[in-house]
Amino acid sequence: MAGSPETAPPGYENLEPQPPTPLPPPSTPLLEIGQMVCGSCHQLLCYLRGSIHVQCACCQTVNFVLEAHQVGNVKCGNCSVLLMYPHGAPSVRCSSCCSVTEIGPHNTRQLVSVQQGQPAPP
Repeated sequence: MAGSPETAPPGYENLEPQPPTPLPPPSTPLLEIGQMVCGSCHQLLCYLRGSIHVQCACCQTVNFVLEAHQVGNVKCGNCSVLLMYPHGAPSVRCSSCCSVTEIGPHNTRQLVSVQQGQPAPP
């Protein structure tokens, strides 16, 4: 039986490719990561979406997180740098030239949730 083609010598295994084993589904949902710039040292910060505050690892400043629908934009009245401010703020201080720009009625907008609840004008 040593010369029989049905039996392989000891140490020889079947080397036919096996189908890949499917990976199990992740046990926890993937977390979404947001990014923002530190208001003090201007370092790029990463945070988990839904966070309210993020502490900068570089300068230890605690930054308030605002999502895109919670902020407005206005150009600085002195140097024209585009500034972001939380809705409802009466003014914003420029991080470049330190001047204060008043947020007038022409520079404010309503929150997205409020806008969606109003009917379209005729």
